[in-house]
Amino acid sequence: MRKEPLNSVGEAVSARQERAKKRSLPALNEHSEPVLNAAMATQVAFQGLHKPCAVIPVYNHEQALAQVVQALRASGWPCVLVDDGSHPGCARVIEQVVAQTASHLLRLPSNQGKGGAVMAGLREAARLGYSHALQVDADGQHDLDNLGDFLAASQAHPQALICGYPRYDASVPKSRLYARYLTHVWVWINSLSLHIRDSMCGFRIYPLTPTLALLDTVTIGKRMDFDTDILVRLSWRNQPMRWLPVRVHYPADGVSHFRLLEDNLLISRMHARLFFGMLWRAPQLLWRRWRG
Repeated sequence: MRKEPLNSVGEAVSARQERAKKRSLPALNEHSEPVLNAAMATQVAFQGLHKPCAVIPVYNHEQALAQVVQALRASGWPCVLVDDGSHPGCARVIEQVVAQTASHLLRLPSNQGKGGAVMAGLREAARLGYSHALQVDADGQHDLDNLGDFLAASQAHPQALICGYPRYDASVPKSRLYARYLTHVWVWINSLSLHIRDSMCGFRIYPLTPTLALLDTVTIGKRMDFDTDILVRLSWRNQPMRWLPVRVHYPADGVSHFRLLEDNLLISRMHARLFFGMLWRAPQLLWRRWRG
């Protein structure tokens, strides 16, 4: 068998690599962005250093779970389901969905709360080798039609936290809608910024390295206080954030685990804790804002 000279082999390998690149990526002209659109991002984001998955905390939300996971898998997203101590009937549904969609299951020994389940899922995603994680609720509230836009934004800005801000339809309960404005005000105060458009929407793509660095050093709320708590604390660390709209629908037969008294008290304590944390950080935060 004839051996090619070493330089010829190297040239052949380089040529094959160039042909592979040309086949896998559309041509860029001088005016093109690094990521042109959602379709291109979908093609390349599951390769190389940007390796995202979806993390879905599940606690007795068996009604819409299969539809949510199937939509994610149809879009190419690997899924990590976190069973947060669901009842036996829901646990069986979770197992069936995992088997049917070739997803990954992390089962917690007892209910940890939404935040606890998400944090466990983020750690599991990192253990599995993923670089980014999309947080998705299991109840089907979030419209998944613009998954490609979120993926494209994360691919174009891999260090950024890609956050959804809700666009509600007529199904939103007015009490929830008005209560969000109070949280908005407290978040703006506690972050000393108007940059956070919505801190309560649980539809985000987390870059896992800075997110887990935060989780390893501070205590984050494990229940309904999680979404706001982690966002404010990441903003204190000057975490880049980008914002995209996501349509939100509240199904008439939807299941909510929000405890009116307990969770409102929990969220109030979180705002108070963040306020005092902001006070001693205020000089640094204001200096950062002043510098732009």
